Amino acid sequence: MKAIAGASAQQRIAEGKNRRSVVSRQVQANLDPRDRRFDPIAVLLASGAGRVRQLLPIKYARMKESPFAFFRGAVSIMAADLARLPNSGLHVQLCGDAHVQNLGSFAAPDGKFVFDLNDFDETIQGPWEWDVKRMAASLVLAGQQSGHGRAACRAAAEICIESYCRSIQEFSREPVLQVARHQVHREDRIEPVHAALRQSERARPLDLLKKFTKPDRHGCPRFRDQRPLFWRIRGQAAQEILRSVDAYRQTLAPERRQLFGLFRSIDVGFKVVGTGSVGLRDYVVLFEGNGPKDPMFLQIKQEVASAYARFLPGAANQHQGRRVAEGQRAIQPLSDLLLGWTSIGSHEYLVRQLNDHKGIIDLQLLRGRGLNSLAMVAGELLSRGHARSGDACQICGYCGSGVKIAKALGNFAAEYADQTEADYHAFVAAIKGGKIKAA
Repeated sequence: MKAIAGASAQQRIAEGKNRRSVVSRQVQANLDPRDRRFDPIAVLLASGAGRVRQLLPIKYARMKESPFAFFRGAVSIMAADLARLPNSGLHVQLCGDAHVQNLGSFAAPDGKFVFDLNDFDETIQGPWEWDVKRMAASLVLAGQQSGHGRAACRAAAEICIESYCRSIQEFSREPVLQVARHQVHREDRIEPVHAALRQSERARPLDLLKKFTKPDRHGCPRFRDQRPLFWRIRGQAAQEILRSVDAYRQTLAPERRQLFGLFRSIDVGFKVVGTGSVGLRDYVVLFEGNGPKDPMFLQIKQEVASAYARFLPGAANQHQGRRVAEGQRAIQPLSDLLLGWTSIGSHEYLVRQLNDHKGIIDLQLLRGRGLNSLAMVAGELLSRGHARSGDACQICGYCGSGVKIAKALGNFAAEYADQTEADYHAFVAAIKGGKIKAA
């Protein structure tokens, strides 16, 4: 649902409030697992289409580690669940895979370290609550993995939702451009976030150079063979990847194209990344700027259609790399300086810097107060992304004070965590039964 052109803020708040008569806030609590008309394991296996089949056993092995790890790799299952339930009809640019380990720190274009959502493979226009439900469920699962009891995990989910609603209320009253520039300013006081920022400070391109390369007999850095997770690409295949960089350059703004032109390519590799992304083609190109102590790693990451695309009839059939790049720009106030897209053969790719001072959330730091503190930041970050890409006034009108929606979505998060555990056990049984091969 889009706001009526020219409507005032109060009219848009009223529009959002009127959506409650179509889908009440209490209904948002319902999961109705008995109404499922799909086999979750079949949905998971179908999501492997278009991926490198030899790498899928690595993905499934990583998902087997815990219910939360399974949740991270099973966005296709949750997308199918969310799509069968009523929704508010108020659309934003979804992160799509909102969970606690898709929050992290990185270097912004001005060199400062920021903490934000940092994975947008599933980004698409969709109902705002799909992101909030996934983030809240992830807090329950991550909280359980880090040693919290059921009540504490449920409380963290509600804290996230309350933070979201409180921020949406604030954004609905602020000048639009001020909302677009909004930054979270509590990072240093929250240990999981502070640790990620410290990790960003320590993660330098020269460290990656040492980790992934070794000098050849001429002293030129070449990627190491670290199979099955990383290896060098040579010959015609490497040349095809380097040719795709020319098309990528055209997706950059002119001033960034100029900067990129100062680098020269050195070598090409293949990297297995993440949990949900395992099986997608992921190339790494090493560039050199002003000498051997100025390395830059560019990631050329295959993108396929968002897991939500088949459930959203209005989803444009566009270049998938462009979908991710433009979705990220819509959500983040500060994005990668070299974010763009390209194609190699029939496959479509996002292009960005690899590990440019990136830091991740350590689940062990969620013990004690860390879980609730991270939940509060997660809610604010989702809210800011939704206010930038949707209508904060409409969402504010629908959510109201936030009390009812927090209780409803908290109930959903707890129940979905239980459902994920049941799906996880079915997944492990499928591995034991030989239906799924895990490395």
